[in-house]
Amino acid sequence: MKLRNVLIINLAAYFCASSAFAAVPPAEAAKLGGELTEFGAIKAGNQAGTIPAYTGGITTIPAQFDPKAGFWADPYKDDKPRLRITADNMSQYADQLSEGVKHLLKTNKDYYLDIYPSHRSIAYPASVLQASKRNALTCKTTNDALAVSPDCRGGVPFPIPTNGNEMMWNKILSYNGQGALFGYGSRNYIVPANGSFVMTSQIRTYTEKPYYQTDRTDRQGNMTLRLYSQTDAPSRKAGEATGYSDFLDPLGNPRKAWSYTPGQRRIKMAPEFSYDTPVSTTGGVMLYDELYLFNGAMDRFDFKLVGKKEMFIPYNNYKMLSPECTPEKKLKPGFVSPECERWELHRVWEVEATLKPGMRHVYKKRTYYFDEDDLTSGMFDGWDQNGTLYRTGYLYSAALYDSKAMFDGAWVIFDFNKGMYSFQSDVSGGKDFYRNDVKSERELSPESIAGSGIR
Repeated sequence: MKLRNVLIINLAAYFCASSAFAAVPPAEAAKLGGELTEFGAIKAGNQAGTIPAYTGGITTIPAQFDPKAGFWADPYKDDKPRLRITADNMSQYADQLSEGVKHLLKTNKDYYLDIYPSHRSIAYPASVLQASKRNALTCKTTNDALAVSPDCRGGVPFPIPTNGNEMMWNKILSYNGQGALFGYGSRNYIVPANGSFVMTSQIRTYTEKPYYQTDRTDRQGNMTLRLYSQTDAPSRKAGEATGYSDFLDPLGNPRKAWSYTPGQRRIKMAPEFSYDTPVSTTGGVMLYDELYLFNGAMDRFDFKLVGKKEMFIPYNNYKMLSPECTPEKKLKPGFVSPECERWELHRVWEVEATLKPGMRHVYKKRTYYFDEDDLTSGMFDGWDQNGTLYRTGYLYSAALYDSKAMFDGAWVIFDFNKGMYSFQSDVSGGKDFYRNDVKSERELSPESIAGSGIR
């Protein structure tokens, strides 16, 4: 069933002369916690019964869960696929498949999607739900919707989005349990057409989201995110470090990015860590503004909120994020093994991004699909300047039932021109993946990194 254009509100009613978009009227906000969840999803299931009603997410910890294991036991491991989609039958489900997924099915005869029963798994802390309802009445975009007012804090900024920029801010400021500093290890692989994958980096990442730290008084200059990564392998890159900080106004207070090279023992500012600059460890397959599907400023594209629709997306991928799916098992020539993937039918927000006249970017257009419950999960397709499908990417997420958050533990970017893909965040290392060796704020400063004695 198509749900396109559901909940789209006339923008003219909310556009102000100050170039700020206002919060929704109280009558609309009153729907939150009623027919809509506090974060803006349709609470009811679909008419076909293939999408269930939202009942608060998964909060019961499975008996087999070991908090020291470094991965999360699958609460849905006994589910059986209800449907298999292949190149032969995908035309029956064309409206529920992204263009990138259809391309993968058509060009890889051994690829298929196993569609499992849908579970709306994410649960939010009460504080995030309360802040989301408050944001609906107070949160505004500024600077032609390219920035967010400091009134936005602690929850989904626009639970009832009225335009594409607001929806992208929901993605950028989505909640995934990063209210405080934490650390984790990850790996990046490049998989060429012949399938002989190469691990290009193994890193430790430390991150925090001051946006969700509402008890802090310094507010970090309206900082939304701070991230620092240190490379452990391969040996020739060991000791390298990069980091950046993002803010509520990406143009007035742009990203502060830096890099550290052991041979020079000095910190360099890195303004190129943005937009369509390729990430070096991905062989040029991933761009900086593709991290976690979208990352950074929005000024080069016009974002149109198309509406909601039902689509098959990767979801509840506990198996993918477990040691069971080793790199050898999941990284196949041209695609990620369907034996490790789990796909479900969900309602998603659809956003079209079109390159602005006079702006430069490798993409002419991108289409995003974000899950209505977990606003950070989903997929994107990208077209080059000739209008040819260029890349597609999606996240493999799983609900952290022990901490009321969704963890996007892995993501993949397929480059159809190069015939290769980049797979980020392999967790087959078990407990070495999710490390709680949290560092202090002082240790995360660039100056501290330079003087820390790293290689």
